[in-house]
Amino acid sequence: MPSYSVNVKWGKESFKNIEVNTDETPLLFKAQLFALTGVQPERQKVLCKGINLKDEEWNMPIKSGATLLLLGTKEEVPVEPVEKPKFIEDMNESELATALELPAGLVNLGNTCYMNATLQCLHSVRELRNALKSYKEEQAGAASGMASLALPQLLTGSMKKLFEDMERSDTITPVLFLQRLHVAFPNFAQTGENASYRQQDANECWSELLKVLQQTLPTQKGTDEKLVKHSSFIDQWFGGTFDVEMKCTEAEGEPTSKSKENFLQLSCFISTEVKYMHSGLRLRLKEQLTKMSPTLARDAVYTKSSLISRLPAYLTVQFVRFQYKGKEGINAKVLKDIKFPIEFDAFELCTPALQEKLTPMREKFQAVHNADVERALKGKNKSKAELEKEKPKTVAQPFCFEDDLGSNNSGYYTLQAVLTHQGRSSSSGHYVGWVRQKDDQWIKFDDDHVSPVDQESILKLSGGGDWHCAYVLVYGPKILELPIEPESSNNPTVPADVDASGSEKMTVDE
Repeated sequence: MPSYSVNVKWGKESFKNIEVNTDETPLLFKAQLFALTGVQPERQKVLCKGINLKDEEWNMPIKSGATLLLLGTKEEVPVEPVEKPKFIEDMNESELATALELPAGLVNLGNTCYMNATLQCLHSVRELRNALKSYKEEQAGAASGMASLALPQLLTGSMKKLFEDMERSDTITPVLFLQRLHVAFPNFAQTGENASYRQQDANECWSELLKVLQQTLPTQKGTDEKLVKHSSFIDQWFGGTFDVEMKCTEAEGEPTSKSKENFLQLSCFISTEVKYMHSGLRLRLKEQLTKMSPTLARDAVYTKSSLISRLPAYLTVQFVRFQYKGKEGINAKVLKDIKFPIEFDAFELCTPALQEKLTPMREKFQAVHNADVERALKGKNKSKAELEKEKPKTVAQPFCFEDDLGSNNSGYYTLQAVLTHQGRSSSSGHYVGWVRQKDDQWIKFDDDHVSPVDQESILKLSGGGDWHCAYVLVYGPKILELPIEPESSNNPTVPADVDASGSEKMTVDE
């Protein structure tokens, strides 16, 4: 084994009798020098007779007693920061909001958590925020000339102002909005024995606010103004349609009646056999009722069957958790655990005609999924960084049908917001909003207490005890990302008047 004893000179310092084994790589020798001098191997320049020592091979003559010259400086010792770092778990709410750029919370003005949670969930819909930005209070009144629209205009104007404030501040006190809500809906202004506001039903608040916005927010126009099919923004982005068939079970010869019904939310009925949201929704699609039969000239049992013929971009699902108990005079809560999905597929709830229209986009989703699986199998032995580097650049595809802006063209949805209730009746307890911020990151809006939570915490909101139970869920469209083709630079996949999420571009910057 070739072994030598050499001397090394580094600046004013000298190191004698350093053992060198030329069977090992020079990098090991440089590691010895690092231990002596503190100069990192990558910063070292070792010279002998003008030759610079490489890392991989001994490219210079070495003999015992030789003197090598070391050039290089050691790194500066890090200076202790003046302000010591603070860990997230040690931060107060104000510091946490600044560090994580948390959204604005809303102050509880006395049992107004139902309103705060509703507003936070509505605020999660980007298209609604944009529509409110471009809203002018005089629009609806000038268009219709109806004095009855004064209150809806005022309430919509205050929601616009509130949403704008929420973009600029950490905590908002929604006094003006609450005042106008009470004027428009006096039942929300009821007070108890100590003159404090009574707790209200959040889903009732949600429904009333959507009805107000139905009157005030105009329809957005797509690429072809002639194709506008809706009378308001809410009908366009939140409204769906049922195809309904009514069949008398006691008179076979009576013709089946067909009609259409519009909806702004689906109801998930809860019974002893229901364990999942999907099965609760299916109960709503087939039910029995009693009504007058023209054939039998008496009340008879009818089977009502409903299927969705139009899916909105934003699908709202209400869990029917409250049942009125006349004896106690309260809306008692059903605490049963009902599982809900993060990714929801509404395909089976749709008419055959709509299913046929949804199929092309669904096939594209499946093709992307297959490509991802194939890429993962091929990259089994590759690092995460390598796989990420090989991932093709993509562009988001429109999620609406070309002739129906505000619709869903695949039937696939992603959970975007959850409004929960904690307590035993709708007139008591506490409401909280939970909103997806990005990917699997969520934000909990407990009035003005805003905090980050993970997706596991959201799945625990399914009920079954005294913890928060999901009451209203908002599903947004699942976005399809397709690889950018090289020749597509002159022919973009997304139409010029539609943004990357498939929404019509607004004239006002978000």
